[in-house]
Amino acid sequence: MPQEPDSTAGQRRFLFLQGPITPFFDEVGAGLRRLGHAVHRINLCLGDKLIWRGPGSVDFTERPAEWPAFIAAFLDRHAVTDMVLLGEQRFYHREAIAAAHARGVGVVATDFGYLRPDWITLERDGMNRESRFPREPGAILALAENLPPPDLAVRHRDSFLNQAAWDVAYHLVSLIPGFFRHYDSHQIYHPVQVYLGTLFRIVTRRRANRRADGIIAALKRQGGPLFLMAMQMETDFSVRAYSHYPDLDTAIEEVTRSFAAHAPAGAQLLVKVHPLDPAVKNWHRRVNGIARRAGVPGRVHYLGGGNLGDITESVQGVVTINSTVGLRAIVDRLPTLALGDALYKVPGLTHAGTLDSFWSEGRPPDPALREAFLRGIAHCLHVRGAYYARPGLDVAVSAAVHRLHHGLINRPVLDQLPD
Repeated sequence: MPQEPDSTAGQRRFLFLQGPITPFFDEVGAGLRRLGHAVHRINLCLGDKLIWRGPGSVDFTERPAEWPAFIAAFLDRHAVTDMVLLGEQRFYHREAIAAAHARGVGVVATDFGYLRPDWITLERDGMNRESRFPREPGAILALAENLPPPDLAVRHRDSFLNQAAWDVAYHLVSLIPGFFRHYDSHQIYHPVQVYLGTLFRIVTRRRANRRADGIIAALKRQGGPLFLMAMQMETDFSVRAYSHYPDLDTAIEEVTRSFAAHAPAGAQLLVKVHPLDPAVKNWHRRVNGIARRAGVPGRVHYLGGGNLGDITESVQGVVTINSTVGLRAIVDRLPTLALGDALYKVPGLTHAGTLDSFWSEGRPPDPALREAFLRGIAHCLHVRGAYYARPGLDVAVSAAVHRLHHGLINRPVLDQLPD
């Protein structure tokens, strides 16, 4: 049964590390402070200082080799009880989590929700492979037995313009020389390179959307099964840490070769780029080259845009590493294959066989397990709201403060609807 919040929650000591590039952490910290908790913050770069306005912050300006000793001493000195962060696989966060676990300090990770678009995760220890959510069908069914269905209607809109503005300010201010000169960023590409590529994607978006719509319309008229491979951000730790692929090229090649050898003769494969891909690589050319080498140049189609909802309505199966598109496919009752360590990689939800067998043997998710899984993750791992625009940001802050104050991480809370 869902447990009620503990109204007698005592004072705790929270440490915030790097989070979303938004006022979210600053405002959650302020809310916890008003409830009587001690709140600390460690800034690792100048951008961190830009988005944390509250008290209780210190700067770590030494070399990365000094960080493990620094964070261990900090946790001891301030008797930290809870640590909150985004990106549990970043170097600084991995070391901090190891120190926290050694001391019995609770770790809470946040990120965009597994559910989209107006959900945010608050999860014990981390996501995907690090998630503490059950992976055994029976345990999921038992957990969700008395939970109501989640409301998946969109309640809050986010702002890409705010997201872009805060992201640019954060990363460009961090490039100012003389501050945090030893900071070792987890990013793969230089921020300016990413922004130029993203700007190119924005400028060409309409043309890419029209081209994608045309490809799908033509293939639907042609007939035959359509499959989707949903690409991800190559810089994302969901690929870098939670899969065995060194890059997306390797994953695309593996999927394309399997498709060429084992998919039905009339089948077509759509390879869709992530909407925020920075265009550092020319994926159109790379996908076409991979298809040509696999001997199926006319059956593999690169999509540089397109509406995801329209695409999933048009396909008969989805392959991904561990993208949230896989969960979208499960919501839409599509056969789905997860190649990496995905939260939803559960027998009965996704294809349990090989990639080669998926093209002919993939089946829709088990209805009862699908419902239980969605109920469980919605009420245990998520809060409603948004990072970058109000009133969604206010709703998310309030819900996060409530869960952290009452220690309700990974526990069902039945208050996900807005007032």
